[in-house]
Amino acid sequence: MTDTITEIPDVANICDGGNLDCGSGLLLIIRKAMLETPQSGVLEIRSTEISVREDLPAWCRMTKNPYLGWSAGTGTNRFFVQRGGESKAESDAAAEQAKNYRWRARAHWQASENTVKVYARNHGWDVGQPASFDVKDAAPSAVEYVLNALAACLAMGLQLRASRAGVTIDELEVALSASIENINVFLGLETDGHAGFKEITGTAYVQSDSDDATIQKLWAETLRTSPVANSLTRPVPLTIEVKVL
Repeated sequence: MTDTITEIPDVANICDGGNLDCGSGLLLIIRKAMLETPQSGVLEIRSTEISVREDLPAWCRMTKNPYLGWSAGTGTNRFFVQRGGESKAESDAAAEQAKNYRWRARAHWQASENTVKVYARNHGWDVGQPASFDVKDAAPSAVEYVLNALAACLAMGLQLRASRAGVTIDELEVALSASIENINVFLGLETDGHAGFKEITGTAYVQSDSDDATIQKLWAETLRTSPVANSLTRPVPLTIEVKVL
């Protein structure tokens, strides 16, 4: 069987992954949709990410769900998989593994530059002092990274939800600003209050052919499900010890 399918099979179920690829959660969506597909039925998977063509067949071989091929579309590609051998228990185990995944970070102080080099997976970047008010600096502060992490998470989240809903976004920018409750606590000058965010405000600027009500609904869902927004608005236990070497 060739990779490009010549005759579209009868489809029992459809899942739309939007712009997700196999390494960004698409496989979890596929697994859930596969359980809702009758045995030996065909699941149609839609994604704008062409890399799915390279990664999906390997996942199908591993889970014993026959890969039937793909069809290029205008913007969205269609991939066809027949439900095969993966059980509900195996699918549930994969979902549980995703829930229990631990993100990791490492930070190393660079004395010569008075910055911190942080590492995450195959990435590394410099972070400056939290209480820097200069117009220019050697590196963004940790506070700015947190604020921009929120902006990026919201922008990517909205785009993902729009793509899965069939909504085209032509332009998208999220602008945020925030104030600290009392930065002097961090500097050791005062003890009243705390050195965390007091409030965050901002605007998401969206250019789309879709109507305002649809965009507002997608935005509300983006805010509700954002990992960074939830981390900022919910209590998070911190258990971080120090070891003297």
